Amino acid sequence: MTTGYVWEELYGWHDTGTFAGHVFPSTTVQPYQHFESAETKVRFASLVEVSGLAKDLVRIPAVAATEEDILRIHSAEHIARIKAESLNPKGGDAGDGESPFGYGGYDIAALAAGGAIQALRAVVGGTVNNAYALVRPPGHHARPSNGMGFCIFANAAIAIENVRATMGVKRVAVVDWDVHHGNGTQEIYYSDPNVLCISIHQDNLYPINSGLVDDAGDQSASGSVINIPLPAGSGNGAYVEAFSKVVVPAIRRFNPDVIVVPSGFDASAFDPLGRMLLTASGYRQLTEMLLTVADEVCDGKVMMTHEGGYSPTYVPYCGLAVLESMSGVKTNIDDPYGADRERLPEQALTEVQAKLITKSAGIHGL
Repeated sequence: MTTGYVWEELYGWHDTGTFAGHVFPSTTVQPYQHFESAETKVRFASLVEVSGLAKDLVRIPAVAATEEDILRIHSAEHIARIKAESLNPKGGDAGDGESPFGYGGYDIAALAAGGAIQALRAVVGGTVNNAYALVRPPGHHARPSNGMGFCIFANAAIAIENVRATMGVKRVAVVDWDVHHGNGTQEIYYSDPNVLCISIHQDNLYPINSGLVDDAGDQSASGSVINIPLPAGSGNGAYVEAFSKVVVPAIRRFNPDVIVVPSGFDASAFDPLGRMLLTASGYRQLTEMLLTVADEVCDGKVMMTHEGGYSPTYVPYCGLAVLESMSGVKTNIDDPYGADRERLPEQALTEVQAKLITKSAGIHGL
C-alpha cells in the first residue's frame, strides 16, 4: 500500500495571532494564543518524522490552487477580499470576525487548497493508494461567500471540483469526522446528488443549529446529506457504532469513485474546543473501517485533508495512528496518553447514543 503525504513548512506560517477562544478582545479578556495555531500541525509533522514513518510515505509537493480552482466553489467577491486584506501589514479576517489571518494569508490559504488538490489528484490518478494532506488553514466551515470557523477556503470541496472537472470523477463520498459540523461542505453540495456528505459531530456545538439529523439534502439531492449529531461525551463505542450502522452502509450504497475525509482530531478526549472522548486507537479503528469499505467500492481510494484539532500534545498521536493505518506501517511509537481515557466507562456505547444513531440510519433507510 502506498500512502501520499502533503506537508509544507509555509502552513506553519499562517498567522492567527492572539484571540481568547471565541471571545472578542476587550480590556476584560487577556489576550491568548489563537486556538487554531501552528502548534498542533507542526508537532504532528514532527512526530511523523521522529517516528520514522516519513520514510514510508510518498511526499506530494503542494502547488497553490489557481483562482480558477477556487472560483469553482467561492465567489469572486470573497476571493478579492481575501486577496486585498492579505496585503495589509496586519492581515484580515476570513469573514466571521473570529478567523484572523496575517500578511500573505491568501497565498497560504491557496497553498492549503492546492495541497488537498494535489493529494486527491495523486489518489485518483493512481500514483498512490491513499493520501493525507496535512494542510493549514482548515476548510470545512468555509461557505461560497465567506470563510468562517478558522477556515478561509473550502479545501476539500475545491479538491473535489478539480478532479471532477479534469479527471473524470463523477461520484464522491465525503466523511467529515471533525467534532464540529462540516457546514460549509454541506452547503456547497446540498443540491448535488453526486456528492454524499456525511458529518459525524458533537450535537449543536458549532455552528449553532447546524448539522441536524433531519437535514438530508434538497429535493434534487434527497439523501445526499447525512448528519450524525452525537451528544457530548460520546467515545470510541459511539463512533464505531455510527460508522458500522450509518457511515459504512451509506458509502457502500452510494458506491463513490473516491472517498474524501475532512479530518479533524478535535473529537479527541483532550481537545479544549470539544467534549468528546475519542482516542488515537479510536481514530485508528475508524480509519480501518473506511479503508475496508473503500477497498470494496473504489479500489481503496481515500484522501484525507486536515481540519481541526487543538490539543498540541495529543493531535500528533491521533494523526500518527491514522497514517499508520493508511500506510500499513506500524512504528514503535505508542500513544502515551490514551490508556487512561480508554478506561473510562463513558467509552462504551450508551442507550441514548444508540437511539440517535438508529434514528439517523432510519431516516436514510440504512
